[in-house]
Amino acid sequence: MNEAYHIISDGSCDLPKELAAEKNITVVPFYVSFDDTRYLKENVEIDIRDFYQQMVDRKGVYPKSSMPSTQDYVDVFMPYAEKGIPVICICITTKFSGSMQSALNAREIVLETLPEAVITVIDATINTVLQGQYVLEAARLRDSGMPYDACVARLEEIKSTGRIFFTVGDMEYLKHGGRIGKVSAVAGSVLGIRPVITLKEGEIFPSGIGRGRKRTTEKAIGLLLEYLEENGRKIERYSIAIGFGYDYEEAVAFREHTLEVLRDKGYHVSKQDIPIYQIGATISVHTGPYPLGFGIIEKGII
Repeated sequence: MNEAYHIISDGSCDLPKELAAEKNITVVPFYVSFDDTRYLKENVEIDIRDFYQQMVDRKGVYPKSSMPSTQDYVDVFMPYAEKGIPVICICITTKFSGSMQSALNAREIVLETLPEAVITVIDATINTVLQGQYVLEAARLRDSGMPYDACVARLEEIKSTGRIFFTVGDMEYLKHGGRIGKVSAVAGSVLGIRPVITLKEGEIFPSGIGRGRKRTTEKAIGLLLEYLEENGRKIERYSIAIGFGYDYEEAVAFREHTLEVLRDKGYHVSKQDIPIYQIGATISVHTGPYPLGFGIIEKGII
């Protein structure tokens, strides 16, 4: 394929392999381990569905993830640099991972050999399916014919609009993964209480609690509605997706309910407007097998 520039992302973007290939996006995978010794490349050496099945079957065993290495990025950057194709590389928020530093180190190594190479590394300040939406917007900008520098500038403009509103099955993985922080102060250890969490600008914030799944998912929908109201109810300006973990059927039902609520509020939306993506290992090692919620970000082209 003849392209003006190429889009690369780390595996936190959680794009389905087929979709990434269709949109000509290269994904540099994270690694995951259940035993602290053998690390497997996500979606290369271990399928995400198999990963979730192990989480469900091996309750009490907490997997870990590891970022792509500098060499992983060098191996991906170099072929494009050799062909003279500029690269935009989008990495998970630096608040969660050192993946971006690996990419920056790789960029320096490539430039030592090929000083004319053009590689821009962007801190997405977001992650998981929201990062995937952001990466898809980068591909849309490229495919629309937007020049390289203008695409980078537009991506920097829209990333601060990104939000994730989600809940989890229980608190155990958040506690074990050390991601609980401010959330624990709200949810505490009250039996059956689950948090509703917002991710914005690279950090997670407590956005409420609920006893039971129905209440927390309703709160996530409420946060989505609040965000749209605050931004002029212009839903067509935004890319919205649902992220789920192990239970796809729950995600489908959640989307149907969300569509009903949005339509009741006067929004014109269809299934195609809210795709469903599976949250990958990079984030689910902290959330457990049952995360569910929304990613929303302003579109690159409106």
